Amino acid sequence: MQAVVDKLGIGSRETLRNWVKQYEIDAGQRPGTTTEESAHLKALKKENAELKRADEILRAAAGFFAAELDRPHTRS
Repeated sequence: MQAVVDKLGIGSRETLRNWVKQYEIDAGQRPGTTTEESAHLKALKKENAELKRADEILRAAAGFFAAELDRPHTRS
């Protein structure tokens, strides 16, 4: 294992072990979250955060406009 790490210039044996483990997961040889699934989850989390921000903006705007409608207007 150390010889492969040295030849590839990898920082540690643990890094190589993690790569092999992830390869086995992606190949269906080991249970776990595949690289593709991880990327999909990351994209969904990002989209969820964006939707939450948009929801906050829309709620604030709705509150602002509701207050404007409730305020008495004087005509000149």
